[in-house]
Amino acid sequence: MHSSVKIFSGTGSLYLAENIARSFGKGLGKIDIQKFSDGEFQPSFQESIRGDYVFLVQSTFSPADNLLELLMMIDAARRASAGYITAVIPYFGYARQDRKDKPRVSIASKLVANLLTKAGADRVMTMDLHAPQIQGFFDIPVDHLDASAIFIPYIEKLKIENLIFASPDVGSTNRVREVAKYFEVDMVICDKQRKRANEIAAMTVIGDVSGRNVVLIDDICDTAGTLSKSAAILMERGALSVRAFCTHPVLSGKAYDNIENSVLEELVVCDTIPLRKKIDKIKVLPTAELFAVAIRNTFENKSISSLFVHGSTRNN
Repeated sequence: MHSSVKIFSGTGSLYLAENIARSFGKGLGKIDIQKFSDGEFQPSFQESIRGDYVFLVQSTFSPADNLLELLMMIDAARRASAGYITAVIPYFGYARQDRKDKPRVSIASKLVANLLTKAGADRVMTMDLHAPQIQGFFDIPVDHLDASAIFIPYIEKLKIENLIFASPDVGSTNRVREVAKYFEVDMVICDKQRKRANEIAAMTVIGDVSGRNVVLIDDICDTAGTLSKSAAILMERGALSVRAFCTHPVLSGKAYDNIENSVLEELVVCDTIPLRKKIDKIKVLPTAELFAVAIRNTFENKSISSLFVHGSTRNN
C-alpha cells in the first residue's frame, strides 16, 4: 500500500495549518474535535489514516487545552494505525522551564517531551526552541527549524544603514551572533538582572550603539517588558532607531500597551501564535512555506538541515 501525507490541525493552530497545507499543495485532513458541556473534548479522525504519514499541527501556547488536545490527537492517530506520526509544534510551550533553577520545581519541558513520546509521536517538528538543548529531552527525532530563514530576507529588504544587532539578554547571544555574522556587522548584548519572572531589576548594554540602527532578536516576546526596556536604553546610548524581531508572539499581560508605548520602530513576529489584536507596530511574517518544505523533506527522506541556511526554501 502506498503511504501518503495527511495534514491535520488542532483548534489552536487552524489558521496556520490551513496555510501549511495550501503551501504543501493539498487540503487539510478531516478531523472532528467534539466539545462536551463539561469542558472535555474528543478528537476523531473523519477519514482513514492507516499506514499514512500523519502531520498534526498544534502550537502549545496557553491554555493547556492546546497541549492536551495535541496529545489526544497523537493517541487517536496511533490507535487508527497511522504509519508515522509527526507532531508539528510551531511554538513549543513550557520551553522556558528547561532546568531546575531553584529547589523543588518541575522541569516542564522535559515532562512535555515525555508526554508527546508516550502518546505515540514518532517525530517532533518545531521552531526556535527557547533553549536548543531541549532537543536532548526527546528520545525521538526533532526537526528544529530556524526563523532566521524568514527574518533575514525581511531585514535585507529594509536596506538598513549603519546596522548593528543586539541580544536582549545573554541567553540569546548565539542566536543573534549567527545573524550578525550573515550580515557581517557587529552585535551588542543587553545584560539584564531580574527580581522575579517578568520583572527586570537592572539592565546594562555591553557594546557601542552610538549612531547605529539597532535590530534586537529574540525567540519569545511575552510581556514585552525586556524589549521595551532594552529599546529605551539603546536609544539613551545613542542608537538612531531600534527594531525587534521575535519568533513567538506570546504577548501576555500588558504586552500590547508596552509595545505601543515603547520607542520601538516595529516588532516583527512569526505566525506561530495568533495575535489577540492588531496594532500598527506589530508586523507578522508567515511560516507556512518553511513548514511545508520541512514536511515534504521529511516524507521524501531528504535533509532538513538545508532549511537552516538562508534562502534554502527557494531551492526545494
